[in-house]
Amino acid sequence: MTNILVTGAGGQLGGNLLRRDVPGVSIRGLTSSDLDITDADAVRDAVRPGDVVLNCAAYTAVDAAETDEDAAAAVNATGPRILAEASARVGARLVHVSTDYVFPGDASTPYEVDDATGPRTAYGRTKLAGERAVLAADPTAVVVRTAWVYTGTGSDFVATMLRLQRERDTVSVVDDQVGSPTFAGDLAAGLLELATRPQVRGVLHATNAGRATWFELARAVFAGVGADPERVRPCTTADFPRPAPRPAYSVLSSAAWERAGLTPLRPWADALADALAALPPATTD
Repeated sequence: MTNILVTGAGGQLGGNLLRRDVPGVSIRGLTSSDLDITDADAVRDAVRPGDVVLNCAAYTAVDAAETDEDAAAAVNATGPRILAEASARVGARLVHVSTDYVFPGDASTPYEVDDATGPRTAYGRTKLAGERAVLAADPTAVVVRTAWVYTGTGSDFVATMLRLQRERDTVSVVDDQVGSPTFAGDLAAGLLELATRPQVRGVLHATNAGRATWFELARAVFAGVGADPERVRPCTTADFPRPAPRPAYSVLSSAAWERAGLTPLRPWADALADALAALPPATTD
């Protein structure tokens, strides 16, 4: 039996993990209210010998981090270090979820796991610090970078497009940022497969296959629920300035994931179609 502890279980990825029923796998989850990962005593009490800890806890307010980097660093760097130290102490194994924001976003081919990092935001800096702290504290740990994660509910990009297609005649979406939309359900399945492979360690990338701009993703969402995709209009990043610069290019290579013998995540368009089909009618109408 593989015993998994999910931290940050109240988020979109953590919540999806808790809904999984996998033979031979026992999953327990702790939300940020249940466990403050910056509290070393509480973490030591929570992590049990032999656990696989899937750390989904993160400070993800990218723009807010620009003016509150200390708060972001506490959750994104200090907390993961504490989890890694607690895991190493009792013989547990940590799988830590990270982000494309650790890269500068100026590439033209998919980022490999050993490509030079160079975050341009406070959020990215704190996530990179967390990666380094985890790998230094626990030699059995795995860092999994992902990008553009959605469920289609709450306030993620897909959910926002579903809401806007009901509320507006047209929507402007940036067409000069490229990434790989990643369905949280597919990422959760990949992490659970990884959890059962104790020999895998180091840094991996996991996203749905393929690439798109936010504009292309928005049009796919509209088309997927029977709305006219022509209602989505392209614009540039400069048209929507944000406190934290968004990566122009954040496609992550899955080569290391596949070399580890893990199942590649399917094309993003296939995942999106299934995600939309599974949503309740009130969400898509």
